[in-house]
Amino acid sequence: MKMNPLGRTGIMVSRICLGTMTYGQQNSPEEAYRQMDMAVDHGVNFFDTAEMYSFPGKPETQGRSEKIIGDWMEARGNRDKIVVATKITGPSSQQSHIRGGKQRFTAEQVAEAVDSSLKRLKTDAIDLYQTHWPERDANYFGKLDYIHIEDDDGTPLEEQLDALGEQVKAGKIRAVGVSNETPWGLMKLQEIAKRTGLPRISSIQNPYSLICRQFEVGLAEAAIREDAGLLAYSPLAFGALTGKYLDGKLPENSRHKLFPEFMRYFKPGGVRATEAYVAMARDHGLDAAQMALAYVHSRRFLTATIIGATTEEQLQTNLDSEDMVLGDEVLAGIEAIHAENSNPAP
Repeated sequence: MKMNPLGRTGIMVSRICLGTMTYGQQNSPEEAYRQMDMAVDHGVNFFDTAEMYSFPGKPETQGRSEKIIGDWMEARGNRDKIVVATKITGPSSQQSHIRGGKQRFTAEQVAEAVDSSLKRLKTDAIDLYQTHWPERDANYFGKLDYIHIEDDDGTPLEEQLDALGEQVKAGKIRAVGVSNETPWGLMKLQEIAKRTGLPRISSIQNPYSLICRQFEVGLAEAAIREDAGLLAYSPLAFGALTGKYLDGKLPENSRHKLFPEFMRYFKPGGVRATEAYVAMARDHGLDAAQMALAYVHSRRFLTATIIGATTEEQLQTNLDSEDMVLGDEVLAGIEAIHAENSNPAP
């Protein structure tokens, strides 16, 4: 397994990161244990979760993913070998059950969220602590048309970074990251860190896949120049790029069947592009999911690709993408399809 540096922290993480948002909802603890064991056997040392998981967030499953990981690390006695990343929930009316609806990145809220995650994870320190989405209104979760709202930024960014810095000083978190962030947000936080000596942003967890490549516009350069590499989530676009949903198929217990309201990757443009990518993969004798993952792995701005699976067979397929290197003909074909279907699923 290829290992990459996590920013300038000195922490090394596997290029494949195991996403765990299904743990406690789609996956039982027993299934989760088998997945984590399998991932570690393949050289994965990097696990990603969040205080709001299981997905989709609801009161009865909130925190289960962290708790399952914590129980597993305790049972295996391997905490020192695992790099754990988790996230603090941003403002959301749909997640008002978390911290009494007080979802701001203030010192008080960050401290409360960190302590709760530490308890569930059964650890003394979180390796990478991320804001799940910005406090301010910005373009994330597929929003494209930026509309500026005056005086609606919430907690000032310097105060946010200071709150996270206090947790670093206390030894409760080792590194700081962001998720669903914009080029302005990332660069502003890095400027504050440089000016004040507060912790730098070590990574940015945003969507990136064959049908969602807008990270390349603005953020790719920032990620490379600022040593804040991408943790790519939804690299298979909610499973769409496996091809399993084409021709009207809706497999039993699949994520799209269980949660049909999440249409980000299933709009007509995304489906057309997916059809083209899957067909090209088959023409070259490649597994469509592995081709899609191998492309993400190959990007210079990448720190890790976050894979998620509900079955061990899916996880095995995803893990096997680590050794795939795409040839020039395949890469040229991908770029040709992208030129015809640029970012159809933001």
